[in-house]
Amino acid sequence: MTHIYNFSAGPAVLPKEVLAQAAAEMLDWHGSGMSVMEMSHRGPEFISIYKAAERDLRELLAVPDNYKILFMQGGGLSQNALVPLNLVGHKPQPATIDFIHTGSWSGKSIKEAAKYANVNVAASSTMSVPPQSEWKLTPGAAYLHMCTNETIDGIEFDFDAGVPAPQDGVLLVADMSSHILSRRIDVSKYGLIFAGAQKNIGPAGVTIVIVREDLLGKALPACPSAFDFKLVADNESMYNTPPTYGIYIAGLVFQWLKRQGGVAEMEQRAIAKAKLLYDALDASDFYQTRVAKTSRSRMNVPFYLKDENQNEAFLAGAKARGLLQLKGHKSVGGMRASIYNAMPIEGVQALVDYLNEFAASNGK
Repeated sequence: MTHIYNFSAGPAVLPKEVLAQAAAEMLDWHGSGMSVMEMSHRGPEFISIYKAAERDLRELLAVPDNYKILFMQGGGLSQNALVPLNLVGHKPQPATIDFIHTGSWSGKSIKEAAKYANVNVAASSTMSVPPQSEWKLTPGAAYLHMCTNETIDGIEFDFDAGVPAPQDGVLLVADMSSHILSRRIDVSKYGLIFAGAQKNIGPAGVTIVIVREDLLGKALPACPSAFDFKLVADNESMYNTPPTYGIYIAGLVFQWLKRQGGVAEMEQRAIAKAKLLYDALDASDFYQTRVAKTSRSRMNVPFYLKDENQNEAFLAGAKARGLLQLKGHKSVGGMRASIYNAMPIEGVQALVDYLNEFAASNGK
């Protein structure tokens, strides 16, 4: 049987150990006689699952004690509305939000935020992260929003170069949906971090919000109560019924990450996998990448065939070899390989072997 490697950008590949454990516990979780799907979110069984997931995520990311971790619904896209609804209420209206525009997802964030505040695009580039020297920030802005890894465009902020630490007094908000838990971050630099689970954490339907406590209670009056971060935090993500099964799977992923060596180990694996793939793409002009090398994502690798008339043949050949979900996003075309934490390096090697074979057979 052909080994299957799923390169989907999300919902994405999960660790096989996690899937196996979930399957084993499907009908009876730890002798409770219930599936996690059936449990009351207020019962002791699920509360124990929730508290373990929250504790393990706090440990993995070294989240300081003065930050709350919220497990919410709706995906990262919903946070484009919920973040401004929660953070601009303490500012004279209309407040201003600064944005660094680096691709499709930050573009969506800008469009949504404009419904609740003035927006200022402080810098923009879809080929690389603009250098801080070019950022035109608004004095007194409510916050500065960045998508630190663009899933569609394949641009990632270089944390080692200090990009997420602009001038003093700027409140940083980061959408880390597609690379959270793949590299070490200093949570204390940010006022708020959010991430949809369906890329590096678990199934679609869960959104993680990590928010500094002093930012709670600043929501606009129009913010629905179920989405008010303070109410969610005060009720330990149980103000309304949370996505219980998704939280359970996320908790299993957190346990798996700890067994692997935590975020530091995931970062080393991500560096190795990305280098292997980019080196293959750079080896000839048969394939093209369009992101500046200094801003290339380790998680999402978009690439293009020099002759795009061969796209369908490429995808058909990949599918025959068990290399799935390589078609690029419809807005940018081409190909995309998402190589999240759960993608083993053997999967990346299988893709590299296919890239080399296809180029050798079809190059002119």
